[in-house]
Amino acid sequence: MSFQNWNSLADRSLAGELISREHALAVLRAPDELLLDQLAAAYRVRRHHFGNRVRLHFLLNAQSGLCPEDCHYCSQSSVSAAEIEKYPFMARERILAAADRAASLNVGTFCMVISGRAPGGRVFEKVLDAVREVKARHDMHVCACLGLLTEEHVRRLEEAGVDQVNHNLNSSERFTGEIVTTHTFDDRVATVSHVAHSNMKTCSGGIIGMGETDDDIIDLALSLRELGVRSVPVNFLIPIPGTPFEARSSLDPRRCLRVLALYRFLLPSQEIRIAGGREVHLRSMQALGLYAANSIFIGDYLTTPGQAARADYEMIRDAGFVLESPDGMPLDASRLDELIATASDAVAV
Repeated sequence: MSFQNWNSLADRSLAGELISREHALAVLRAPDELLLDQLAAAYRVRRHHFGNRVRLHFLLNAQSGLCPEDCHYCSQSSVSAAEIEKYPFMARERILAAADRAASLNVGTFCMVISGRAPGGRVFEKVLDAVREVKARHDMHVCACLGLLTEEHVRRLEEAGVDQVNHNLNSSERFTGEIVTTHTFDDRVATVSHVAHSNMKTCSGGIIGMGETDDDIIDLALSLRELGVRSVPVNFLIPIPGTPFEARSSLDPRRCLRVLALYRFLLPSQEIRIAGGREVHLRSMQALGLYAANSIFIGDYLTTPGQAARADYEMIRDAGFVLESPDGMPLDASRLDELIATASDAVAV
């Protein structure tokens, strides 16, 4: 269908209304010449809830590879032949050094990730100890991404001081069987639901570009909305050599920006984070993504590199946005200038 009154979608989104599937499909299928109009309308919603602030997240892959799951997109899965570094849970000193680095970058949320289906007993205890030490040392939120979790896992994470738990739905219920067979969509929903019944913040998103349909993209957002997820990372598939999805490449910057605009209309008050694949797929148009999304990862991802911290700071400054401090307040512009002056041209870690 043809639909060009994007501001009417912004009005409905701001009023708390759910836009129709017909209009959601129109966002994804609009011609390129309407892209800036879409982003302007999405920015109205983003600005209402988050002003012009950008929150930074820092990702630590605290345990890499060795995963029994068969997620076809993942370089750490049992069906991957990707050449990645594999290691058990990191030593305490390395985790604290990463947290120190995150704090120096003015990161709001430090995200600790481990590979695997679910955390084993010994590793889980190490995670809890690491969380306590990071929280005692720095004024940052801590996010834990540990795989499938029970109610008991969630209770103990909350007691240790974890602020939010990430567990991505990754795609729609219909498409999940096409990307993994060792667990179900309902398995993932159960973990998100456990977190939703705690005092921690729910964090769950997906991966775009795996071969899903437009309806799958919409259905994922609707599932996240129904679950009341508060933080939504939007990843764009990096087709890593050695994974079953190594040949899948269907994205361009405009497609990615339309997805981000749609997610802002469907998830108006949620933190939307441009996650893995930002540099690969948005490329020179990364800054435009911030007109719909309000947070990004700074530094590297799980097994793929990000761009230099200085480039991220300069992008935020040059587009007229301001950094958000861990407590959600805007950071003084002079502090951003200081970060740019002292940042190296290397990636964050």
